[in-house]
Amino acid sequence: MNIQVIASSSKGNCYKIDDGDTSLLIECGISYKEIQEALNFKISSIKACLITHEHKDHSKAYKDLLNKGIRLVMSKGTKEALGITENTVKLIKAKESIKIGSFNIMAFDTVHDVAEPIGFLIESNKTGERLVFFTDTIYSRYTFKNIDYYMVECNYVKKFLDDKDINSTWRNRVVKSHMSLETLLQFLASTDLERTKKIYITHLSDTNSDERYIKTEIQKAIGKVIEIC
Repeated sequence: MNIQVIASSSKGNCYKIDDGDTSLLIECGISYKEIQEALNFKISSIKACLITHEHKDHSKAYKDLLNKGIRLVMSKGTKEALGITENTVKLIKAKESIKIGSFNIMAFDTVHDVAEPIGFLIESNKTGERLVFFTDTIYSRYTFKNIDYYMVECNYVKKFLDDKDINSTWRNRVVKSHMSLETLLQFLASTDLERTKKIYITHLSDTNSDERYIKTEIQKAIGKVIEIC
C-alpha cells in the first residue's frame, strides 16, 4: 500500500492511499487547487474521499470534490453539519463496513467535539494490507490486531502544554478534543504491533508539540518505523 501525506497540521489535513488498483483520499482539509497539484492534476484517479468530521481543516475542499464527481464518505452527523444535501454522499456508521474498489472500509467512533466523528479501518483486497486511521480524538476506544500501518494523531505533548501560560479556555479545548503524546503512548503500549510496518504521526500542533521529541519518545517505546507527517 502506498501512502502519500499531502498535508498534516491544524491548518489542513489530506492523505492519499493507493494499493495499485484503487486510490482514496482521507480528509480534504486544504484547497482543491493544492489537492490537484499534489495529485499532478489526476483528480479523476481518486475513487472516493473519506472525511472524519466537519472541521474545516479536514473538509475544506468537499464542495469542489463533489462538483468534480468524487464520492465523499462520512457519517450522517458530518453530512448534516456541513449542510450537504446531495445524495451522492455515501454515509457510514460506526462499526459499519463498505466496499470501494479494492478497499474494504470500516468506520469506528472517535471522541471529539463535533457531531459524529469517526475513524477508519481500511483493508486492501489486492495486497491484504490493513491500515488504521484516526485523528482529532482524545483517546481511542478500541485496540486493533494485524495492522500494517497506523496513521494516528499526536497533537500535543502534555508537559509542553502545562509549561505554557495560555488561556485556560483554549487549553481545555485542546485537551478535551485532541490526543496527547502521553495518551498515544498508552494506546500503542496496549496494541498488538507485531505485524505493523510503519506508524505515521499526524496533526501535530504548531505550538504545543516537538517533532523530534515525539519521534524519539515513540521509537524508544515501541521500536517501530515512525514518520512524522
